[in-house]
Amino acid sequence: MSSVTPSKPDPVPRMRVEDRKELVLTAATAVFGEHGYVGTTTDAVAKAAGVSQPYVVRMFGTKEALFLAVLERALGRLLDAFEAAIDEGGDDLHQRIGAAYGELLSDRGLLLSLMHAFVLGSDPTIGNAARRGFLQVYALLRHRAGFSPDEARDFLAHGMLLNTLVGIRMAADESPDARELVASVVPTKAALLARLALS
Repeated sequence: MSSVTPSKPDPVPRMRVEDRKELVLTAATAVFGEHGYVGTTTDAVAKAAGVSQPYVVRMFGTKEALFLAVLERALGRLLDAFEAAIDEGGDDLHQRIGAAYGELLSDRGLLLSLMHAFVLGSDPTIGNAARRGFLQVYALLRHRAGFSPDEARDFLAHGMLLNTLVGIRMAADESPDARELVASVVPTKAALLARLALS
């Protein structure tokens, strides 16, 4: 008979609260992006994050508070990307900021969560948060980037068109008109849009 005592497995390291919160927000961004505010439950977010539904509720309180956190995080990432493009310096600021926005295309949930927030304009809480966020982006373009009102408008209009193309998976459409439209809006990102349309 052996006197060797079996060793205990190393304990699984506990995830920090901030990391677990980020995990839940990442999952919530994807779920809200695909199913919208109304079509998403805290249970669906919990399953996507691999945590319990009571844990999500304990962390955020309500579905509305969770969605507002997703919106704040999405706007933060967008504004940070634009700030970095502005601070980079060099020629063609419009192109740099546009490229920064293009890099965010790979996070489909982020862009679509923003769109869902924007269509909830009549909701007193979410609508106010969406308007404030949209104006933050406009103010950054006007005052930090130095865009004229017309340039800021055109940039935002182009971005909203791009969001719409991502949302309706236009790149999956093989018709000549669809290909032409996608290529005209995002000539350097057409392949990425096609991959996103299949995901």
